Amino acid sequence: MSAPSFAHVQWRKSSRSAQNDQCVEVAPERGIVGLRDSKDPSGPKVILRSSAFRRFVADVRDGVHDL
Repeated sequence: MSAPSFAHVQWRKSSRSAQNDQCVEVAPERGIVGLRDSKDPSGPKVILRSSAFRRFVADVRDGVHDL
């Protein structure tokens, strides 16, 4: 899968981000989702297929991951 650069996509703060500046931003783009730290927008990004992102969110909601 060739990932887009995410240079021109609309990033938005996750509705689940904490109010203490620990924010995750997400950007959906053609069947994939980019994730980044809002404090470091030019830093590394995690890129997942949309289906994997939905599964990750469901797993977090179900307590599968110790976050």
